[in-house]
Amino acid sequence: MPVFSPDETSQDFKNLTRRGFLTGLLLVNAGCAQPRSDYSSEISSHSDVSAGPIYAAAGTPYGPIIDGEYEIDALDLSQRSIELDRQEIALNKNYPPGTIVINLAERRLYLAQAGGTALRYAIGVGRSEAINFKGSAIIGRKAEWPHWTPTANMIQAKPEYAAYKNGLAGGLENHLGARALYLYRDGQDTNFRLHGTTEPETIGTAVSSGCIRLVNQDIIDLYQRVPLGTQVVVLQS
Repeated sequence: MPVFSPDETSQDFKNLTRRGFLTGLLLVNAGCAQPRSDYSSEISSHSDVSAGPIYAAAGTPYGPIIDGEYEIDALDLSQRSIELDRQEIALNKNYPPGTIVINLAERRLYLAQAGGTALRYAIGVGRSEAINFKGSAIIGRKAEWPHWTPTANMIQAKPEYAAYKNGLAGGLENHLGARALYLYRDGQDTNFRLHGTTEPETIGTAVSSGCIRLVNQDIIDLYQRVPLGTQVVVLQS
């Protein structure tokens, strides 16, 4: 099992290896990198790589999700790195089980578990909002299909967001995606969120705006695992 230290460098993370799908772990793809080579147990009938996108099959962690009135699209596996899959790793730092550890430099989020392990998720990190946050907080609010209002910084970075200055209701076009976890300190909203995305190709990268984004399949999984009051530690490096 790979070993994770939250303050390791990116070079150390290259040594992390993927556990197989049949081990029973729920693995979810995110991000863009080298083409996958492990389609056999995880994809639908779209198995001809030369034909274009290869979407994950229904019923697999990568597949489409019916979530109330919304259907979340399956992820295209053909251009996604297996290094960005959700997976269980060994954790050699003493974080209590249930703690979320976010390493901004590595663009990874870790959910500590009992027995010295963690679930690792790939994330996209906002260039402006994220670099201004570090230290600890708690999850003070949770929302399904959250309402979204862009900040002034986001509108400056992407002027097209001005159309939503009065807010956007939750849904498939909402930039917070399927779920949001809101970080609080001393009972106050920090305006720092963990949320889904309408741009799964940005996972694993520094993005122009936003806080911490995960593919919708990942944020739904994380949302189900963590209650209000969950401790969150944000590391800048």
